[in-house]
Amino acid sequence: MASQGSGGNVIAALCNVFIPGLGQLIQGRLLAAIVFFVLIGVCYWSWVLVVPAIIGACLHLWCIIDAARFST
Repeated sequence: MASQGSGGNVIAALCNVFIPGLGQLIQGRLLAAIVFFVLIGVCYWSWVLVVPAIIGACLHLWCIIDAARFST
């Protein structure tokens, strides 16, 4: 698989900007992709409650960084 900082990780991180968990899915990490997608989706769905929206934004950022720093 790709090493940390490779082009594949950059593409995975960019995919996560648009759809949380997609980058992990591209990297072949199905469980991480599902967890990020569901958690961030639930937090963003309840955006009216300010705290879950902030938590969702933090998780989304973590999801992007996780994909960018992933190494096998």
